[in-house]
Amino acid sequence: MSLPNCPKCNSEYVYEDGILLVCPECAYEWDPNEVAEEGLVVLDSNETRLADGDTVTVIKDLKVKGAPKDIKQGTRVKNIRLVEGDHNIDCKIDGFGSMKLKSEFVKKI
Repeated sequence: MSLPNCPKCNSEYVYEDGILLVCPECAYEWDPNEVAEEGLVVLDSNETRLADGDTVTVIKDLKVKGAPKDIKQGTRVKNIRLVEGDHNIDCKIDGFGSMKLKSEFVKKI
């Protein structure tokens, strides 16, 4: 029987631990019997799953090219939209307008 690759890091070194599958490279554990959810999977800095419409907080100051000021740590961003790509959050920030953010620089509220 062949085990699937890790859904998080795509490692092939997955092993069984009881009913769970475990990846030794990234320590991700999952139940292979759960129905896989369709759609885009985006995780914040705490590895909490994000969804369209969530509110997030920026966890560090972010420099914005061409803008006179930075996006400060603690800035709340409401009603996010998840998209494919490196910058996987599409949103509007008060005082900045439309922006694309990386999910690793935000945390879900």
